Amino acid sequence: MTPTAIKPVTFSGRVWVFGDDLNTDAMYPAFAMKMEPAEAARHIFYEVRAGWTDAVQRGDVVVAGRNFGVGSSRPVAALFTELGVAGLVAEEFNSLFFRNAVNAGLPAMTLPGATRLFTEGDTGTFDLTEGTWRNDSTGAAGHVTALPGLLLDIISSGGVMPRLAEQGYLPGELAGLLRSSTVAMRSAGSGA
Repeated sequence: MTPTAIKPVTFSGRVWVFGDDLNTDAMYPAFAMKMEPAEAARHIFYEVRAGWTDAVQRGDVVVAGRNFGVGSSRPVAALFTELGVAGLVAEEFNSLFFRNAVNAGLPAMTLPGATRLFTEGDTGTFDLTEGTWRNDSTGAAGHVTALPGLLLDIISSGGVMPRLAEQGYLPGELAGLLRSSTVAMRSAGSGA
């Protein structure tokens, strides 16, 4: 079997900066959990920064501090995807949240000092394949540990379910449907 080349996983966009200990319950409030994904996504950060979803644009990047995604295993990553967020950067991710992001196909980079390296409104470019980042507004740049090939494959496929369809484990004709935020939310499980 011939090894496949790893597809580059990069994202860039305008940066929104948040602090430490962002809890999934505050990101995805309980009242939104019975809503369809498109409507539920309109309530991300409702308790942290009301109105943020009215200002965020497709292709923007969320930068946060330590312990991003602490709390329950609510499928917030799929809601970020629904909003069109290009990727997440945090000084430290809760491990369950990080794996849910990967499973939903949402690029996520751990970058120590991220909230000191970026100011809200800056533009950033992030390459998970090479482990590089750049603040395009200030010129600051650096390296972090690149993600393992398997995680890069899952993200570049659009999530774990579409990757399984690509590999023939699920019907290929379902690949488009499997990339939807509804499927990502319903299949989030424990993130394992």
